[in-house]
Amino acid sequence: MTQALYLEDAYLREAHGIVTAITDEGGIVLDGSIFYPTGGGQPGDSGWLAWDGKRLPIATTVKGQGDAIALVPAEPQILPDVGTHVTQLLDWDRRHRHMRVHTMLHLLSVVVPFGVTGGQISARHGRLDFDMPDAPEDRDGIEEALNRFIEADLRVSERWITQDELDAAPELVKTMAVKPPKGAGRVRLVQIGSGSSWVDLQPCGGTHVARTGEVGALLLGKIEKKGRQNRRIYVHLDS
Repeated sequence: MTQALYLEDAYLREAHGIVTAITDEGGIVLDGSIFYPTGGGQPGDSGWLAWDGKRLPIATTVKGQGDAIALVPAEPQILPDVGTHVTQLLDWDRRHRHMRVHTMLHLLSVVVPFGVTGGQISARHGRLDFDMPDAPEDRDGIEEALNRFIEADLRVSERWITQDELDAAPELVKTMAVKPPKGAGRVRLVQIGSGSSWVDLQPCGGTHVARTGEVGALLLGKIEKKGRQNRRIYVHLDS
């Protein structure tokens, strides 16, 4: 089992860790990880591991068996032995861009109130697929609404509920094809806005910025038809 440190503090850029296993594929499993593993449309984190004067570049991070998180080396090098104490160093610029894009997509799901059938995040842009037969008529209005949410600098927070509580509130689930992330009977909710004035609340296991203002200006990209009932909408970070 790997403790998901990125869920406790998405802004951790460096942390201590102990190697608990090496996977058959050469992935490095630590007791706690600041590296987010690929999932929910968000790419796995990259960065470096350092120990005993050595520095190993990490290309990506994936989910291992059970609750394990495996760091995948970028090149063949000598790996740390099990029990080795290491320092985790995150590629912060890339991760922070993923956080900005992820929060931007949550806002897009508010502005375009249709079921979400898919999504993808990169360091420059993101996209959501919506269960909507016709293209939105007012693309300028979508972009303006998104930028208003960002300018409002709304707080982004998280809380946990039980699976039973989620089952009693199915309207919280916007994704039609992906099951909400959960662990030990609990489900993590990400909320945009404070108190009763929140604008979005949905299950999510990814990393987000602390306030919408951190997303920065954005640009609405292409709107594509993907099948009879699906429309794909892209949004881009402006810088």
